[in-house]
Amino acid sequence: MRRRTLLAGSAALAAVPLLPARAAGKTTIVWWHAMTAQLADEVNRIADTFNKSQDAIEVQPVYKGGYADTLTATIAAVRAGQAPHLVQIFEVGTGTMLAAGKAVKQVWELSKETGVKLDPAAYIPAVRGYYSLADGRMASMPFNSSTAVMWYNKDAFRKAGLDPAKPPATWPELEAAARAIKAKGAAEIPMTTSWPVWIQLEQYAALHNLPYATQENGFAGLDTQLEIAAKPMVKQVQRLLDMAKEGTFQYAGRDNAPDPLLLSGQAGFHFNSSGMRGALVKSAKYDWGVAYLPYDPALIKEPLNSIIGGASLWTMTAPNRTPEEYKAAATFLAFLGKPETDASWHQATGYVPVTLAGFDLSRTQGFYEKNPGADLPVKQLARGHVTPNSKGLRLGRLPEIRNIIQEELEKALQGGQTAQQAMDVAVTRGNKVLRDFQKSVKA
Repeated sequence: MRRRTLLAGSAALAAVPLLPARAAGKTTIVWWHAMTAQLADEVNRIADTFNKSQDAIEVQPVYKGGYADTLTATIAAVRAGQAPHLVQIFEVGTGTMLAAGKAVKQVWELSKETGVKLDPAAYIPAVRGYYSLADGRMASMPFNSSTAVMWYNKDAFRKAGLDPAKPPATWPELEAAARAIKAKGAAEIPMTTSWPVWIQLEQYAALHNLPYATQENGFAGLDTQLEIAAKPMVKQVQRLLDMAKEGTFQYAGRDNAPDPLLLSGQAGFHFNSSGMRGALVKSAKYDWGVAYLPYDPALIKEPLNSIIGGASLWTMTAPNRTPEEYKAAATFLAFLGKPETDASWHQATGYVPVTLAGFDLSRTQGFYEKNPGADLPVKQLARGHVTPNSKGLRLGRLPEIRNIIQEELEKALQGGQTAQQAMDVAVTRGNKVLRDFQKSVKA
């Protein structure tokens, strides 16, 4: 009955074409992903490298739209009994996938059944913990893990009389720098952010050891409630409202809609995923830098670790799927975990290495010496000590909750309500979603 959680609420029930089991005598593995542009090129390169490394398996990457679109397409495919072999699901979909029952074959189960070694100990703790069960068994395979960082425009710094070698470490310092950029007209936009809820609220809570929800942010149970209406969280929302009013912060849309502003260099500061590094290296025409997420010294003296974003790969089940296909899927997952594969993906994209060996290989190859700051996301993830408040979120239907919070934040930015009212309403609406999810899992 738990499978109903994944299958409920799909708006896209169009027919899904049958997936081929074999191609030219090979076992075919269909891999749905959500990567675009340069990242899609890297996905295709990885698949091509694997396909050329042996002659028994062919991996076929298929772009299925953005993260939310890919999850919706997966739900539709499961309902039709035609799920892909592997699917890339963003981290906020983890709670939903864990409640999917036999619609998925978890990593530990896949390894046990196929005999292909998929060792959790090979993966960086902050990454594997997000995708693991309470007893340490991995449910999905870490793939494109990122964290949030603060990108900044060094050219704008120079125009504003700021030192490009000294990005602000705290929010008060950042606010002062943004005012300087505005005063000198050094950048069209002093500060903006992609993924507003993930970065400005979820990451903020982790860095400052603030609870985002009860039950250890959902890791300890389904009967969880949001805690984002607490004073420290409201303070952060109020900061954004104040900065928007004074013209030092510009809200540019939800999720990754503001990404073009980072690539074009229109902002002095742009909060975004560390996974944007590859695109910046390839496309940016300005002098950019990367820095740790700022913290509020009034709340904490030393910030804790940030939390991961990105996505993992889930192995899906389907009627008549053969043991041969599952073993082929496991073999490809093992290939992704090789140090060479992990390091090359990390170095080409900016996503963090998900394995300890991948990080070590990148270091011994001299990648971090040649690319200063490329290891900053890993250092930020490993900073301090992981607490129940900083290990991430495992809330059912979290994408829906994020949208609710964004709706209330947008209303506040438009002057329709205060920061406190926005978070109070978001808690009420979000808790209803959590109760509905809890009921669906227990049904």
